Amino acid sequence: MSLRLGDTAPNFTADTTEGEIDFHDWLGDGWGMLMSHPADFTPVCTTELGAVGGLKERFAKRNVKAIVVSVDSVADHKRWSSDIEETQGQAVNFPIIGDSDRKVAELYDMIHPNAGDTSTVRSVFIIDANKKIRMTLTYPKSAGRNFDEILRVIDSLQLTDNYKVTTPANWQDGDDVIVSPALSNEEAKKLFPAGWNELKPYLRMIRQPNK
Repeated sequence: MSLRLGDTAPNFTADTTEGEIDFHDWLGDGWGMLMSHPADFTPVCTTELGAVGGLKERFAKRNVKAIVVSVDSVADHKRWSSDIEETQGQAVNFPIIGDSDRKVAELYDMIHPNAGDTSTVRSVFIIDANKKIRMTLTYPKSAGRNFDEILRVIDSLQLTDNYKVTTPANWQDGDDVIVSPALSNEEAKKLFPAGWNELKPYLRMIRQPNK
């Protein structure tokens, strides 16, 4: 059965390029981005892992740690990491899981029968501090992921966890947001005494509360 938003992220133990981990223990009280890549020594994945390495500080600012999995071995991951640093100018500074037995890939439904082979698809799982899956993305193997979009959604999730708001289309951190439709006007006035711009009764725009 496929994992859904709000499900608890399945735990596992695995060998990685940074030693053996228990996934939930490794996450600790922070957030995680678990992403799969089809195979080592492949071009799109090489650019993606270089990109993730360069975003470590931006992920850390959001209390998010990155971890990557494919069905290749840890030994292959370590050899490939040298290529990533050489070609992308960025060292791999996060663990890569060796999943030769496909345990993690099958737990997270990362191998699709119609994909044409037994490698993982390009999946992303954002997992919060309660070990709940908050976002999933699946890309085709030919298209590299947009990590600015992944960071944008993390910003939205963390904002809306703390304030009774939702974020509109193409929202970026600092843009106006929407008063949660679950709030009555009376409830909203207590939380947002400065008021809002009511475009429709169900569409009430306000400045981002934490800015």
